[in-house]
Amino acid sequence: MDRLYPTPAGPRAPARLCLSLARLGPTFIKFGQALSLRRDLLPDEYTAALQMLQDHVAPFTAEQAIGEIERAFRRPLGELFLDFERKPLAAASIAQVHTARLHDGREVIVKVRRIGIKRQIERDMRALVRLARIGSALSSRLRHYQPVRLVDEIWANLRNEIDFHREERNITRFATAFAGWPTVYVPKSIDGLVSETVIVQERSHGCRIDDPAVGSQGRRLAQTFVDLYLHQILVLGVFHGDPHPGNLFITPDGRICFHDFGLMGSLDRTTRRRLGAFVSAFLRQDPDWLLDSAIDLGIIGGEIDRAAFRQGLAEIISDYAALPLKEWSLAEAFLRVTRLRGTRNVFIPYNLVVLMRAMFLAEHAVRVLDPEFDLMADLQPKAAALLKAATGEFSVEGSLDRLKIDLIGAVQDLPAVLGSWMRRLNREGEGIGLDLRVHGVGEHLEHSSNRVALALVTLGLYIAASLLMQHSVGPRIYGDMPLLAAFAYGLALWFTIRLAFAIWRSGGL
Repeated sequence: MDRLYPTPAGPRAPARLCLSLARLGPTFIKFGQALSLRRDLLPDEYTAALQMLQDHVAPFTAEQAIGEIERAFRRPLGELFLDFERKPLAAASIAQVHTARLHDGREVIVKVRRIGIKRQIERDMRALVRLARIGSALSSRLRHYQPVRLVDEIWANLRNEIDFHREERNITRFATAFAGWPTVYVPKSIDGLVSETVIVQERSHGCRIDDPAVGSQGRRLAQTFVDLYLHQILVLGVFHGDPHPGNLFITPDGRICFHDFGLMGSLDRTTRRRLGAFVSAFLRQDPDWLLDSAIDLGIIGGEIDRAAFRQGLAEIISDYAALPLKEWSLAEAFLRVTRLRGTRNVFIPYNLVVLMRAMFLAEHAVRVLDPEFDLMADLQPKAAALLKAATGEFSVEGSLDRLKIDLIGAVQDLPAVLGSWMRRLNREGEGIGLDLRVHGVGEHLEHSSNRVALALVTLGLYIAASLLMQHSVGPRIYGDMPLLAAFAYGLALWFTIRLAFAIWRSGGL
């Protein structure tokens, strides 16, 4: 068994950890690979060692693979394929791959999930959750890293990875997004030949990005690759999370071909906007903006010493300012921000962990394609465009429609909310129950509760008046002003003045 897993170079503790995980089997190999993503939690020597964990697992028999294929599609192998290569092209901890040919002549690859792997993962991950809980109870230092949450996160993503329906959706989404790009090729899945345990895809041909034959096209491909990832991350919000050289091919006609869509990242519009601000702040070397962007992203959190963090970010920017632009690394800067003093208690969202891995691998791929490519010089003139792409198109009409619906909903809910409070008031006889944190002013609780209630009523009046104005309900005064709206606005304004005066008189302003 040891022969299949070369001992990682480096410190003995990381090497022993990797060897132990390899001996424990496929689930723990995948667990170690997932842990290698957590550069924000683990020291570099551990992540480097864990990244060396390879899926060098002995293949299962062709008979087992064929049996799984026939169970998945409920048809004999001969009806599915004209030819089927019994010897696997590759074998890993989750699945193995065979080559085949369809009856229409197309070459395909057949990815078959390892027999019993789902049951094994469930059993092993439950044991890891129990172990994480025990470790958290015994060690306060370990508890800071939230091991139970970490294991649960890895478990959830392993479940996704072994479901080939999900991978097929990723392939389809990616292929559709780049259907009009002449520089990209995505091998499509074959209709009707996808199940939870088996997926059949078109077979692609070409050379790896680190093949010397790519050298003459290196600069063009590097620029194309950068544009592809900017579009994925900032525009689509969905990106290939594992762009290492083994998953990237160059087709004979010069297109970049992506493989293996088991690990995908996703970013919602808000996160993309915040990420665009982070990138722009870094490129413009603005520590205050960079700090605000890091807080918004969630990679810095809790009660912080803003001056100290600003100083730390200024040092990061200063370090890069002393380097040639082509030696800048956005991925490394992102990692350094996550490791700033005081951020250890912040659990970085998984989508940003996948993003950080993709950024490191993408930068490496760019430098493999063209060692002289100046990534930062390419990005700097695009800072404004990047921010615009991350923000997306703003629709005033769409935003107003949403505001209208939210306002109508608030007005419709207001009577029920106030009625519920009144029933509680009558039932308990001690006022409306509100969870308030009061410091030294307990005797003014009744006044504070009254102000909160009056403020809510005032808000309801403003909302109601706005809707009455918009829909022109009731008789009018002064030509176009609905009488009911004018009355509601007047009453709301009077309450607002009363509230402001009461707060000012109490010294709260």
